[in-house]
Amino acid sequence: HGDRRRSPHPLNIDRRFYVLTMALPRSTINAIKTKLNNAVSAKDPHAIASAVDLPPLPKSVGASSISGGAGSQHAEHLKVDGVDWSNALNPLLDAHLAIQSNDLAQTYEAQSSLHSALNHALGSSRGNWLIPALHVVCRNTHRAAALADECVNRSTGNRNDHARLQNAVTLLQASYSKTLNDRVEHRPNEPFSEEGSKKVGVLYIVNQLFSMYFKLNTLRLCKNLLKPVESRGIHESGTMGEMVTYRYYVGRLNMFEDQYDLAEQNFDYALRHCHRSAVANKKRILNYLVPVKLLRGRLPTSRLLEKYSLNEFLPLSNGMRMGNLMEFSDGLMKNQDLFIRRGTYLLLEKCKMICYRNLFKRVYRIVGKEQIKLEYIAKSFKWLGMPIDLDEVECILANLIFKQYIRGYLSHGKRVLVLSKKDPFPSSKVIK
Repeated sequence: HGDRRRSPHPLNIDRRFYVLTMALPRSTINAIKTKLNNAVSAKDPHAIASAVDLPPLPKSVGASSISGGAGSQHAEHLKVDGVDWSNALNPLLDAHLAIQSNDLAQTYEAQSSLHSALNHALGSSRGNWLIPALHVVCRNTHRAAALADECVNRSTGNRNDHARLQNAVTLLQASYSKTLNDRVEHRPNEPFSEEGSKKVGVLYIVNQLFSMYFKLNTLRLCKNLLKPVESRGIHESGTMGEMVTYRYYVGRLNMFEDQYDLAEQNFDYALRHCHRSAVANKKRILNYLVPVKLLRGRLPTSRLLEKYSLNEFLPLSNGMRMGNLMEFSDGLMKNQDLFIRRGTYLLLEKCKMICYRNLFKRVYRIVGKEQIKLEYIAKSFKWLGMPIDLDEVECILANLIFKQYIRGYLSHGKRVLVLSKKDPFPSSKVIK
């Protein structure tokens, strides 16, 4: 029978060789080819979108043995009405094959080639009948790039390798330019046709780019999208889902630029118009809307936080409401990593000033007069288990007076806070 150890099991064949020599079954190739041919022949926008879509991408696989650049595994030919679609068909087949092989890196390489081919087809075609297909391809390029980067990062231990996502950005930027610069007048809600404007595809692509820029931490590039979109009114003429997503990302941009009034307006719009069954999306919006409202003195109800499982905000909200600095600080510290990942930690830390203000208001009510010795306030901190000296108390009060959260003045010599007789804790300065 011979030595079995010299005869490798088929599963032990080198994976690179296996993928390079493998091809989809002829029946699968013919099915994909026929579906694309029929859809393009009929110029059916949604049928073409379905034809260029991919099967579900694998979310967790081992490190890929191929890093791209192996070339196409297929050499099919497809002409429709005199136009060569082979450059789109072959990478589409390659992507299907790579997904079957659980090869995320090769999936992205094939998908990026498909995206380039569709960008070219869009630029050389009349009308907007390819826009649904472009949206599908943009979404899949984004997903494939992000998953491929995650896979490579897991295998190398490098958390900051975003090479494929950065490459994907250039593909989506090309799609954005081809849709935005179309000279045909944009008419909202018009059907896809050979006469329609490609501008109908802009807002979806902008939202995908926003998501990618946030992942890459290149927020400055978001500004390049805002002015062209808003000057043409495109942000008000997309589908409701596109407009909600757009407002969500613009709200996050406003938040990082300390434009909290605009951030609140955009998040409020997104939450009000989000589909009632899209609970996960509502929670994403509330992850940012709640901190903005907390800073503006508007505390959420416990019922709202429990409904959307936003329990991380409960100690912050309760602490601010009661002036319980210990509860607020413990809640902020406990969920510090989560808030830092979201980019809301520094914003929430600013809410501590409102917590101070409400604590001092409680001291004022207990003392019952406008002149309060700083030692009384220091005792309240000690009672909370957070002892501080009188200089620190004076510093906190000076900041609160400067922000107009408290009306009054400090007598440094006497170590006394002298409050205004009329509305010493104005709500209008806190609740905006």
